[in-house]
Formats: sequence, structure tokens, C-alpha cells
Amino acid sequence: MDCSRAQQSQASDEVDKTTAVVEKQQHSQSKQVSKDVREGEKTGAWKYPKNQLSRIMRPDDANIVGNVHGGNILRMIEEAGCIVGTRHCNTQNGDRCLAALVRVEKTEFLSPVFIGEVAHVTAEITYTSKHSLEVQVKVMAENILTGAKKLANKAALWYVPCSLRNVDKIMEVPPVKYASAEQEEEGRKRYEAQKMERLETKARIEEVMPSPPNPEKHTVGFSQSSLIHLVGPSDCTLHDYVHGGVTMKLMDEVAGIVAARHCNTNVVTASVDAINFHRKIKKGCVVTVTGRLTFVSNKSMEIEVLVDASSLVEAEKGKYRAVSAFFTFISLDKDNKPLPVPALKVEGEDEQRRFDEGKARYLQNKEKRLSDKTRRQ
Repeated sequence: MDCSRAQQSQASDEVDKTTAVVEKQQHSQSKQVSKDVREGEKTGAWKYPKNQLSRIMRPDDANIVGNVHGGNILRMIEEAGCIVGTRHCNTQNGDRCLAALVRVEKTEFLSPVFIGEVAHVTAEITYTSKHSLEVQVKVMAENILTGAKKLANKAALWYVPCSLRNVDKIMEVPPVKYASAEQEEEGRKRYEAQKMERLETKARIEEVMPSPPNPEKHTVGFSQSSLIHLVGPSDCTLHDYVHGGVTMKLMDEVAGIVAARHCNTNVVTASVDAINFHRKIKKGCVVTVTGRLTFVSNKSMEIEVLVDASSLVEAEKGKYRAVSAFFTFISLDKDNKPLPVPALKVEGEDEQRRFDEGKARYLQNKEKRLSDKTRRQ
């Protein structure tokens, strides 16, 4: 405990020393954005700045040992994607619109981000269909005391532009120019694949059963956790619907609680499988975010996170499934080295089915990582 306080104190001192440097960087970046806007107005084509967001990581962004929460990184990713998507969709005449998040592809947390480091989030539109757009986002972590940089995260997000006059009206997306026909074809394949997966996920929606009283340790019921949150104005977009980044942050927090309860150690987000946004969540709704273990390997835990929403004043409308995803967490020792994870005790046919499905996803992702590693070599 004393060690943690010392680490946080040291990190806080570094934050205070480097704030002026960060503000200078952000001022320079703001000037570059203004220049890009002026050039875009002259040429009729928008130039996207490389760094949409840059922010220093402070103690309230991290856990007690200084690792920045994965949910905070996800929220920054969504904010950058929303900015670049909304700007692009409003370059055409007609109703003004706001880019709404509908899906996040599998996201790998490649390197941890620590207190005092600066997270640089770059967003770029890589494909557009008639009513949706794909945004590729990259997060670089920089130690501005040493100059060291590392790739922390890469993600692909899908947005649809919703009219500000009528949130149910989906606007058309201005096309983008591709470097080659192959690039456009690859984007089209990604679009068709995510569209099919979203439909399949929506069809698989199931209820969350409450955990049994006095569950045995290392069972699904023992670590299952829920968080209840009332959606307020600060959580919402101009449409009065919840920001996707706010929802993802809540989901990561619940998944982290589940993982920590199972192994009783420091845990961090390793990856997130596709996050599907099934229905919008409006201001004034009560959201229930539930996490439960579905699979455990030697060094990782897969946690299914489900977000259900209901109106606080219109209870007769009932509860509905809004978002679903699978988070993968790993257990770490005091030196941030992976630790073995206790085995999961499976009880009943439903838990066994979810465990088998989780194992299949784990093996598939493991095979893909090995394939990607071989291709890079």
C-alpha cells in the first residue's frame, strides 16, 4: 500500500512538471487544425489532422498501481472517431448531423499506458458506405520526459450519421477517395462482414440470470457483478443520447471488477472483442451493466458484458438490451508481469455452453495472433 502511494505521489509530481509542455503541444496542434480548416475551405477538401486528441494521463485515469484504465482509452478513441466522422459527414449540404457509434471491432491493448504519459489519439476515415463510415484509430503513448513513444492501441469503429433534427433519420455519407481499387474492395469486405456479425449478435440476445446466494469461490456467480447508472446530461450527445465512449467506460469498469474478484490481483484490459450497439440509450434512462465470466485460460479471463436500459419515468416500456461485448483481462504481479489465473468452476449446461464458445473464440484469436506475427516476420 505504501509503495502504491509513493508511486502515485511520484507520478503526480511528474504530471505537474510536464503540464506546461503538454499545453504548449496542444496550442501548436490547435493552430495546425485551424490551418487545415482554412486550406480545406479553399480547396473544397477537408484535411484531417494527424492528432485528433492529446491528453496527459492523471491519477484519476488509472488504478492504484498507475495503469490507465482501458475504459478511459476506449472513451478517448470514441471521441476522436466521433469528431472525425461528424466533420466528414457535415461537409455536404443538407441537415446537420452527428456521427453515432454502432460498432467497435476487436481491439487489442498492445502496451499499458501509465500516469504522466501523454496519449495521442489519431483517427482516420478508411471506408464509407451509403449510410455508414469506418474510422481507424491509433493510440500512441508518449513519455514527454524521455521522449519515448509506444503504440498502445489500435481500433476500428463504425458510425452512422444521425440528423440533428430527427435522430431516427440516417443521413447519407459523403464518399472518400481511395488510394486504389483494392483498398476500396477491402473496405467493402470489412463493411459486409461487420454488418452480418451485428445482425447475428442481435439475434443471440439472452437474459442475465442473477447470481445464486452464497456462491462458491471461482464460480461464475461468485465474480458476476452489476453496475447501475442514471444517464445524465454530461453523459450525452447533442441528441440527448449516451456517448458510446461513456458506455464503453462503464463496461470496462464492470469487467475489471469481475476479473479482480475472480483472481484477487491487479488486472488490466488485454483486448475487447467486437462491441455492438443494438439500441440507443436516452438521457434519463437507468442502465444496468452486468459482467460475467465465460472462459478462463491459464493467463487470461474472458468476460461477457451486457448493457440493459430502461426509462426511469416510463417504466411500462420495459427493459431492453442496448450493448454487448466480450472483454479479455489478464492478471499482473507488482512488476506488471502476467500471473496464472485460477481455473473457472463451471456449473450447469448454460455455463458450459458459454465456456465452450469462449474457448473457441480464445483459440481462434490465438491462431490469428500467431498468423499476424508470422506475416510481420
